[in-house]
Amino acid sequence: MARSLRSWLSGCLLVSALGMVVPPPENVRMNSVNFKNILRWDSPAFPQGNLTFTAQYHSYRQFQDMCVHTTLTECDFSSLSKYGDHILRVRTEFANEHSDWINITLCPVDDTIIGPPGMQVEALANSLHMRFLAPKIENEPETWTMRNIYNSWAYHVQYWKNGSDEKFAVTAQYDFEALRNLEPSTTYCVQVRAFLPDRNKTGEWSDPVCGQTTDDETTPTWIVACILAVLVFAAFLLLLGCFILLRCIYKKAKNAFPPRNSFPQHLKEFLSHPHHSTLLLFSIPLAEENEVFDKLSVITDVSESHKQNPGASCSLRTRRVSEEGTQSAGRSDTFLLMSASEDDQSNQHMRAETT
Repeated sequence: MARSLRSWLSGCLLVSALGMVVPPPENVRMNSVNFKNILRWDSPAFPQGNLTFTAQYHSYRQFQDMCVHTTLTECDFSSLSKYGDHILRVRTEFANEHSDWINITLCPVDDTIIGPPGMQVEALANSLHMRFLAPKIENEPETWTMRNIYNSWAYHVQYWKNGSDEKFAVTAQYDFEALRNLEPSTTYCVQVRAFLPDRNKTGEWSDPVCGQTTDDETTPTWIVACILAVLVFAAFLLLLGCFILLRCIYKKAKNAFPPRNSFPQHLKEFLSHPHHSTLLLFSIPLAEENEVFDKLSVITDVSESHKQNPGASCSLRTRRVSEEGTQSAGRSDTFLLMSASEDDQSNQHMRAETT
């Protein structure tokens, strides 16, 4: 109160001595957490009141306005690039007068504060299983976190028994960590913060999360055996069902699309017996065996002229037999001899009748 009164009195004396002079903003600072860059300042003591402020950033060799004639004492610069140095400045304005600029430099990747990570804790027998969630970045998609910005990333974990002042520290390299060999049925509290090994930079601690471990109970062996038996039986039923289904599909497809040429069923049954196949093999004649033919007899009527000239008849029959022999060149010599002997017996019989 005394300080503000002194500032107000000094401002009044300055205005009365030098005329209308607008004082610059006071306590200009940058508050950057997870790349949410907020430039803040305090309003100076000015007896006339109704002050406004303008904040700018340097870009491409000139300054660009970010907040113009605002009555607030802060300005959001979160849209700036996360890399590189940025020059920011702010001034006070009253009517057509303004104060001098107050400049500060910001490098977001170095100056921003890493906020507290999220944490999920699950209590099991003699252990606590934790899952860490890296802080999210402002003005970025939900899947984009602070861990995507920095090359090195780790977690500092500290835990203690509830009600005890003794704390234990653990460093986790991944988003999952388990605290084992804890006392059963005991409540433990856990805190976590981000840590950048290459920059030797730490973030803010999260709020404590407490969980109680359970009793050390192991699953009986007979329960494990029953579970395995049920799983094996279920797998067997599944395989059996798949086999039956495929068989039904095969039968339906076979009936829907019958083959064009099918082997006769009686031949299939005949060939399915080995002794039938053996008899069929020996019943086929070999290529070297002689061909078998039926006997053929030729009987002709003899005219009166033939009776008077029996020699001519003999020669005629012999000629006919020879002609028939030439026409059937494929027959054997035995057949020709048999036909000739029969013709001789017929001539002798005719001669006896004539006498």
